[in-house]
Amino acid sequence: MKTLRIIENDPYLQPYSGAIEGRKRYYEQTEEQLTDGGKMKLKDFANGHLYYGLHRASDGSWIFREWAPNATAIYLKGDFNGWQKSEDYRLYPTENGNWEGKFAADMMSHGQLYKMLVEWQGGYGERIPSYANRVVQDDGTKIFSAQVWAPEKEYKWKAKRFKPNTDPLLIYECHIGMATNQEKVGTYEEFRQNVLPRVRDLGYNCLQIMAIQEHPYYGSFGYHVSNFFAASSRFGTPEELKHLIDDAHGMGIAVIMDLVHSHAVKNELEGLGNFDGTGYQYFHTGGRREHPAWDSLCFNYQKHEVLHFLLSNCKFWLEEYNFDGFRFDGVTSMIYRSHGLGEDFNGYDSYYNLNQDGDAICYLMLANRLIHQVKPHAITIAEEMSGMPGLASPLKYGGMGFDYRLAMGQPDFWIKYIKEVKDEDWKAGHILYEMTNRRQDEKTISYAESHDQALVGDKTIIFRLIDAEMYWHMQHGHTTYMVDRGIALHKMIRLVTCASINGGYLNFMGNEFGHPEWIDFPREGNGWSYKYAKRQWELVDNEGLYYHELGRFDQAMIRLIGGIEGFEKLPFMTLWDNEGDQVAAFERGEYVFVFNWNGQKSFADYGILAPAGKYEVVLNTDAVEFAGYGIADDSVEHFTSPDPLYEKDGKGWLKLYLPARSAVVLRKVD
Repeated sequence: MKTLRIIENDPYLQPYSGAIEGRKRYYEQTEEQLTDGGKMKLKDFANGHLYYGLHRASDGSWIFREWAPNATAIYLKGDFNGWQKSEDYRLYPTENGNWEGKFAADMMSHGQLYKMLVEWQGGYGERIPSYANRVVQDDGTKIFSAQVWAPEKEYKWKAKRFKPNTDPLLIYECHIGMATNQEKVGTYEEFRQNVLPRVRDLGYNCLQIMAIQEHPYYGSFGYHVSNFFAASSRFGTPEELKHLIDDAHGMGIAVIMDLVHSHAVKNELEGLGNFDGTGYQYFHTGGRREHPAWDSLCFNYQKHEVLHFLLSNCKFWLEEYNFDGFRFDGVTSMIYRSHGLGEDFNGYDSYYNLNQDGDAICYLMLANRLIHQVKPHAITIAEEMSGMPGLASPLKYGGMGFDYRLAMGQPDFWIKYIKEVKDEDWKAGHILYEMTNRRQDEKTISYAESHDQALVGDKTIIFRLIDAEMYWHMQHGHTTYMVDRGIALHKMIRLVTCASINGGYLNFMGNEFGHPEWIDFPREGNGWSYKYAKRQWELVDNEGLYYHELGRFDQAMIRLIGGIEGFEKLPFMTLWDNEGDQVAAFERGEYVFVFNWNGQKSFADYGILAPAGKYEVVLNTDAVEFAGYGIADDSVEHFTSPDPLYEKDGKGWLKLYLPARSAVVLRKVD
């Protein structure tokens, strides 16, 4: 048998080749079973959303189907029948646990609310259909119901042949509800009109939207999903979400969504918890049913019906809403029976010790196979913290098929460094090591902080650097040492993180300009306040505040990196690392990045050994327009000085003025 590519790339995986080859065989066997021995494609199997749920026939009548194998009777009840159980709205069993009902055109209409009444041996309960594509909450009672959604006019897409730009992938992570500066839940329309243009102007080419799948508790950040096929109605209508995505595509911006298939909310009235009177229809039984840390339910990925449900969900979002891919949430929790809890993952044995959930791994491989069948240029990202080898390697190489994995160790590194290491002890070379410490055959999404670091109880990078002085000293002319230091490091941290990518870069909305304070959703503990569940765009728009310059720097950085086609593929080569001076430099293509982390010393005519030639400055964190001091003259062209020792290697000394706590990017022009 030919050795799999991921093992060839990493000889340390050789002792575990049996496990890696075994998971690949299991995935292939499962795909063969699901596709009737390969007679159809996986994308033809994943059509549950076209069969189940409520659909309008060509003659205007309605047909409804549900999978509920333990049910003894099912009725629809809603606005159309006074919410009463009636034989006119009864479903009838067909086969394999399926139920079906056919109704005349005038028996229900667009906008009406409804639920199922499911009966089983010894009990009954109201349920929202598992494939409901529209779920709304009553403002008064707070009760959720399915809604008949069949508008007369279907949304007409304008940008029909969009292809994401992933060279490099620059992601703006966002949350629709908190994207307004008002103390309320923001809408798709408000985001489309007010925030999307900001994303375009900043230069990001991908929007990652959180909390799309319907969830009962707003404060869950969308991670306790109840209705997997319903776009959250608290933000607006399906057509408004489609309009947002369509406009983004028209601006050249890809749109991916946080996909939560790692667990489901425990709620029974809103979700799948006890759907047909059993707890095991979609989920594990016994000790594996509930997630010990998340207060949620864990899918049983061994059941083909569950695979059908989840794979159909992937296809639904790609085709119905034209999403360009997914960031899969909670992958670590999925692939380990322990959910990764209490594990240190300090060696290869941690990845192949029978703690793995082979069925969950198989599902992820199937999902990546399906997604790229439906949309060959789709983007899939794994949120995974254990470092499982092969996660972002192609299926044919023995990997799990993700396009990217999140570099989750980077924000942890920055938090630890800022909290625990004195400025004078920051090691420039160590920072470069941490930014590039990754599996070389897998693409990663680098980031200094995401939404996780902004949640209440934690602190964003800017808040850790400046703290309470942000409230009083971010106005021009009112700066302090702490503010100057924080602004300088904020820019440098982002630049070194972004400039060292091997796949993509991610920023959470508002963090690019140093958004103050934290995120805290309305809850009982804060009096159900929206004060911290919003974004203060007026800060970055105010030219009298340093937030404005921070936003301007992020724009310049993203436009620079995004303007270099294939930047993420350019070889990363360290040119300089002086621990005593706290100066380091690296080369990528014709660009040289130089960082002076020293907070006490500026250096004149500092020599960096670089490829010989003429250089121009293309970005300087110390520029006045970025709230710096503007000490260096960036209009000056720099020529390397020859050195007989290095001439044969085509190198010379690049002499630069390096202000304290600053970074400069130069481009070789000759």
